[in-house]
Amino acid sequence: MINMLYGVLLTLIATPLVLVCAYLLLLTLFSRRNRLPASLSSRAMKFDIIVPAHNEAAVIARTVANLRSVDWPVDQFRVVVIAHNCSDETAERAMAAGAIVLVKNQLPARGKGDALDFAFAELRREGWASAFAVVDADTCVSGNFLEAIACRFEAGEQAVQVHYGVLNPESSWRTRLLTIAKACFHQVRSRARERLGLSSGIRGTGWSVLVDVFNQVPYAAFSITEDIEFGLALGRAGIRVAYADEADARAEMVVAVDAAGKQRQRWEHGRMQLLKSSTTGLLRDAFRRRSLSCLDLAIDLLVLPLSYVILGLVALALLAAVGVALDLSPAFWLWVSAACGLCLVVHVLRGWQLSGIGLRGIADLARVPMFLLWKLRVMLSPHERGVWVRTDRDSQ
Repeated sequence: MINMLYGVLLTLIATPLVLVCAYLLLLTLFSRRNRLPASLSSRAMKFDIIVPAHNEAAVIARTVANLRSVDWPVDQFRVVVIAHNCSDETAERAMAAGAIVLVKNQLPARGKGDALDFAFAELRREGWASAFAVVDADTCVSGNFLEAIACRFEAGEQAVQVHYGVLNPESSWRTRLLTIAKACFHQVRSRARERLGLSSGIRGTGWSVLVDVFNQVPYAAFSITEDIEFGLALGRAGIRVAYADEADARAEMVVAVDAAGKQRQRWEHGRMQLLKSSTTGLLRDAFRRRSLSCLDLAIDLLVLPLSYVILGLVALALLAAVGVALDLSPAFWLWVSAACGLCLVVHVLRGWQLSGIGLRGIADLARVPMFLLWKLRVMLSPHERGVWVRTDRDSQ
């Protein structure tokens, strides 16, 4: 009886881990670089590059200068900063750097989604741009940012996400690990989805949609993870988010431990809220409409961050070893945990390869146990809910 119960326990733990690791391995195998567009764009599209900003006086001028330097006709794009509930000089510095500034003050303060909703409504009424691009206030983009997006639009796509990377990978071992993790999450998986004709989803910064998309999918993403939420809404409406790997938007990762912890809390608690609220609807749409894209978006939500997958594999391996030692279960489960671990190693090493961190990144991967302990402490501590909390970069 005990042996049977122990076997049931191992099965319950192993089944989701096997499915997740097999899924990650599949995406890894399809992560070869995608083909570039066959031709250059006509460079005729008009873009509003929207920068939502909440007390970002320290970095906003740098971001505006970077965006104004992209390789696109100067009369065909504008940089528009949304100064949202700012109590510093964000608006003044953005304007001095050459941006158009829209000021939005609202109490009680809501999040980034509210700032974007305000910007989309105002700029749509003006009717100047044919597409909106969204870039965070701590982000720098590559010179071909708009060219890569325009090529996809002219080929028939309605939404595009460029590669989302890390601006300061060498700041600390933690930012280097995040660089590898983002390469896994954004580059390995998005390359595979593009190759398979699926939606890469929206990933926070460096994304763009045609203005006409809002006639079909009104913007209503106000959660902490408003980017993922809007990408899911596009997917449910049948709009694929294409992935432009040759361009990138690199955001600054915080170095200070406390600030990094708060940022991590907001991201992952927001993602868990979306998992609870959106997975059922996505699965329903996937089966009703036979949509592989909706199915993949649902699976993407269900696949927890790699740190949780690693913790699950460690638990499975330990329980399997105890089962063998006490003659409660066969060695089969040890082989299952080893196979899953190998799939995860292949996935992470592919992310490391694409990250460009080099051999130093391999040494940093040895710090993963320390990172896992830090993350567990962070995720179990109290966190802010439902507000736009500026990431503290002052201590870096």
